[in-house]
Order: sequence, then C-alpha cells, then structure tokens
Amino acid sequence: MELISNPFFEIAAILIISALAGMVGRFFRQPLIVAFIGVGILVGPWGLDLVESIDKFHLLAELGIAILLFAVGLKLDLTLIKSTGRVALLTGMGQVLFTSFFGYLIAVALGFSTITALYVAVALTFSSTIIIVKLLSDKKEIDSLHGQISIGFLIVQDIVVVLAMIFLSALGAETVSSHAFDIAMVVLKGFAMLIAVGFLMRYVLPYIVRLMGNSQELLVLFAVSWALTLAAVGDWLGFSKEVGAFLAGISLASNEYREIISGRMTTLRDFLLLFFFINLGAELDLSLIGEQIRPALIFSVFVLVGNPLIVLVIMGLMGYRKRTSFLAGLAVAQISEFSLILAALGLHLGHIDDNIMGLITLVGLITIGLSTYLILYSHQIFEFISPALGIFEKKYPFRESSIRQVKNMNVDVIIFGLGRYGNNIAKSLERSGRKVMGVDFDPSAVERWQNKGRAAQLGDAEDPDLPEMLPLKNVKVIISTLPDYEINLHLLKILRHIKFEGRIVLTQHQTRFAQKLIDAGADMILLPFVDAVGSGFMSKLEDCFDNKKASCDRISEDKSE
Repeated sequence: MELISNPFFEIAAILIISALAGMVGRFFRQPLIVAFIGVGILVGPWGLDLVESIDKFHLLAELGIAILLFAVGLKLDLTLIKSTGRVALLTGMGQVLFTSFFGYLIAVALGFSTITALYVAVALTFSSTIIIVKLLSDKKEIDSLHGQISIGFLIVQDIVVVLAMIFLSALGAETVSSHAFDIAMVVLKGFAMLIAVGFLMRYVLPYIVRLMGNSQELLVLFAVSWALTLAAVGDWLGFSKEVGAFLAGISLASNEYREIISGRMTTLRDFLLLFFFINLGAELDLSLIGEQIRPALIFSVFVLVGNPLIVLVIMGLMGYRKRTSFLAGLAVAQISEFSLILAALGLHLGHIDDNIMGLITLVGLITIGLSTYLILYSHQIFEFISPALGIFEKKYPFRESSIRQVKNMNVDVIIFGLGRYGNNIAKSLERSGRKVMGVDFDPSAVERWQNKGRAAQLGDAEDPDLPEMLPLKNVKVIISTLPDYEINLHLLKILRHIKFEGRIVLTQHQTRFAQKLIDAGADMILLPFVDAVGSGFMSKLEDCFDNKKASCDRISEDKSE
C-alpha cells in the first residue's frame, strides 16, 4: 500500500485500470465516458479506495474541462448552422426549450425545489457533441443530411450551455453577496473581457499565431497557455473558468491554423477529461444513489423518448422526411459531459447537493449507455418502427425531396456516390451519350453535381423508401461507387425486392466481398484499385446497357492479386 500512497504510482495504477476498463467498454461498444465513471466508482471509497491525491485529481479535472471548452470554441463553425438552414437553429432551440420546460415540470412533480428542478431540467437539455461526432464518424454518416443537421443543433446546444454557465456564475455571485451592484459589476467585467478579447483577436493573435506556426509544438503550447490564461482571467473576474476557456477557443476559431491546433488538442483533451470522469465517479455516494433510481429512470425515459420526439415534430413540420428526422433525433437521446460539468458547477456554488449530483450522473450513465446502441442500430430500428412514424412526415416532404421533378425524368443510369470515382464514371458514360443521374447523402456533393448541370437527388443507399424518389422506370443500370459491403448488400436487397429489371453494378475493394455480392445477385463488381476509368472495364460496363448477360454478369476482369 506504500507504493499506492505515492501519488505517481497512484495515478499510474488508476491509468492502467482505466485502460483495461476502456477495453471492456469498447467490447460492449460503449463510449469511454461510461467506462471512466465506472473506474472512478471502482477506485473510489466504495471500491478499492485508491484515490488519495484528491487535490491533484481536482486540478487535472479542471484542466480537462478548460481544454474541452477551448476545443468547443475552437470548432464553433457558425457557417455550419447557416449551411443547414433554419433547421439547426429551430430544432436546437426547440429541443432546448421543450426539454427544459417539461423537465422542470417533471422535477417539480417529483418534489424537487425550484432551484434543484431548474438544474435538473437544464442538465437534461444538452447532448454530447463528442459522442455523437464519434458515432457518426464511425458509421461514415458525418456528411449525411441528418449528420449535418445533428452537428448543427449540437453547436446550438454548445452555445446555450456556455450562456447557462455565465448565468449560473452570476447567480453564484448573487448568492454570495446578494448585492445588485456586484451583479452589475460582473456584467460590466464580462463586456470588458469581450472587448479585450475582440481587440486581441483582430490585431494581436493572428500575428502571434503566424509567428509560431512554423513549429507545431510551439503552436500547441501557445494554444494551451492561451486557453488556461483566459480561463484563469475568467475565474478572477467572477465568471467560471469554462467561460474564459470557451472565449479563448472562439478567438482562434477563424485562424488559418485552427485545424492543426484542434487536431493536436484532441488527445490532450481526452486524457485530461479522463480525470474529470474518474473524479466524478470517485465522489459519488452510492448510499444515496439508491434513493435516486426511480427519478433517474423517469428522467432517462423522458430524455430517450421525449428529446427525439420533439426533433421529429419540428423537422416534420419543416418538411423533412421521417427517416432524416428520426436519425437526427437520436442524436439528442442522451445527456452529455456538459450536463455533468454544469451539475458540478452547481454543486460548487452550493445550489445543489450530492443527491442531485448523483441523480444527474445516474441519468447520464443510463442515457449515454442506451443511446449509443440506439445510434449504432438506428437504421434497423427505423425500419422496424417506420410505419408508426408517418404522422411526423408531411405528404410532400419538400425540404429534401424533388420527387415531382425527378420521378418522370428519363435517365439511363443512376450512380450512388458522387465522389471522384463516381464523377469519373459519369464523365465516361456521358461521353458515350448516356443520361446520368446521381444520388448521395451529402447535400454539398449533390449541389456540386447540380451545378455541373447534372441531375442529382439527395438520398441514402440504405433508405428502404429511396426507390419511391427515383425515376427507375427507364433506368437500365444502377451503379454504386460506395465501397462498403454492408451498404451495397442492403441496396442490392432493396432493388431486388422492388423487382428492379435493370443491371446492378456495385463497387468493392476486396475480391472476397465482391464474390459474395455476385452470389447475392449483383450483375457486375467494380474494383477501383485495379480498374481504370476509360479503359477496358468501361466496355464491359457498356455491355450491361446492351443487355449482354454473359459479359455483364461477372467481376471486372482487370483485377490482379
């Protein structure tokens, strides 16, 4: 035990346990947040009781929160909200207001005091940008329409949570002195800080960043020091450290080196946040959590069902299809690390007690754990409940569908996937006189094709309702340039189910999967790493249009292994 009492060995032991717990969490496809809170419980007083250097864990946790808020400010891309139209702002604010209002009513009905009910309601409002971005990236849906809308209203939530922290900091100042003069001074200091940061952002920071840009190590060191400096200044002026760190991020968000800084900060942020979640788990009083199970389950059901429901309603009224609305709505079916940070701030200010902190943490564990599986299996869940979601979709979902214009078009070939490979195939087919239409789930890719004078439709190859949006009557060949085996197999099944009579040409990078798709009913498989657009394989592709089954029904022969 003498080794463990040494802070260095104490932290080393806890990091080893965290790594092992992280492996277990990944096996169950859970975010590391859940695993790290579990580690905190395991190494805390209710478990192995390894945490003795509480002050050091507190310091590392505070550094992690500051870096997190700096990273959020750094990535605050307001143009993303603009590019997704009003839906990001309206959905984001609608969900915030809905969850806060009804969450407050539920908390009051359960017997919580006004200030406690307010904290619980606000904590239920925020969803985890980090978790959602990670899950969407893993599923390769970050550029899809529902992915972009999700990120858009998560940014709105990030802005709201910072404003909430500013408000609570001012409320904390009022609690301490109860003088209106002090509140006015906090507001004035806030304006002064904004003016000072704006001046530095305009005239000083670009010069400093360019000066240090030649050395990435020096650039990252400056970014960290700038984040912590403004965090300290914010705390000194009467705000929270988080607000200062957030402003530091915003001040560098428009800089040309933003992506370099952001990329380098990710690992540091995740490492330091580990200590926040471990510290949170270690401080949980398990004897009190038993009393919170019933309200935690009620609030968890509210978050898991109510939050996606309001997104479905708002996006449906705005003219989006039920599938897009449902997939985007699942992004808010959990509370976030910000909810726990906000609760920790309330605990520090004396607004809530350990009971409520435990309640919010328990809701976080339940909703984060369950929503992860909801997002991972979102497409299967949608197919199962799709008939019941019809009430959330207008008869003509005009926002993402051009059925009236597209349905009667006369095209020879439809290409799924409008990237470089799809574009090159389209050029070759157009030179042969073929009429080409493109389909992609990335709105920007669809817009680029339309700007070139080509027909293009927003759609997802995994959407079972997609055939209703396409002019399949005269199409001779459908080509998927998407290399994902599962997506291609799903598309193949959809087309065979509706008895599509044309040829189906799919893309694969591995021959073993290519043969499986042929066995499943594909007419031809393209191997982009060994085929060359415009060379021999294009003549084989042309055979599909001429209905030469013997030539079309095979893997393209330019492969080499």
